Amino acid sequence: MVWKTAILTASDKGARGEREDTSAQVIRELVEEELGGEIIEYRIVPDEPDEIIAALIEMTDYFQADLVLTTGGTELAIRDVTPEATRRVIEREVPGMAEAMRSKVTQKNPAGMLFRGIVGIRGRTLIVNLPGTPKGVHENLAAIMDQLPEALLMVTGQFRL
Repeated sequence: MVWKTAILTASDKGARGEREDTSAQVIRELVEEELGGEIIEYRIVPDEPDEIIAALIEMTDYFQADLVLTTGGTELAIRDVTPEATRRVIEREVPGMAEAMRSKVTQKNPAGMLFRGIVGIRGRTLIVNLPGTPKGVHENLAAIMDQLPEALLMVTGQFRL
């Protein structure tokens, strides 16, 4: 199964072209190599709720991604609003996946408890918030990678008992 995947980076500096988006590259590599997915859309937006919301809706409703992976905007800074924007887009949360990411990362680094990312479903799309650093992306995505195929089968309506 090739999962249609979209990547959304929330970063003021990235949107202005002042920072290279190395976290999205880590996502791309993990999706293509570990999940067998195909990147169908990639976008960088500033840390503005309305822009994040619009991008998530377009990626889910227009591009019909099976999976949207966001990076950035998930910590405690005042401009970190990705989880709040995601909550306004999703129809149902998948708290166990977000808890698994926090739990796994916090075992190695107590600062992992500062990660506020959520996981949720919009239509037939799974949306996963990831941190904004390459290391954080890798650790958090690795924590749920083994369950992503089954979750995507369920969300997309392809799971059969």
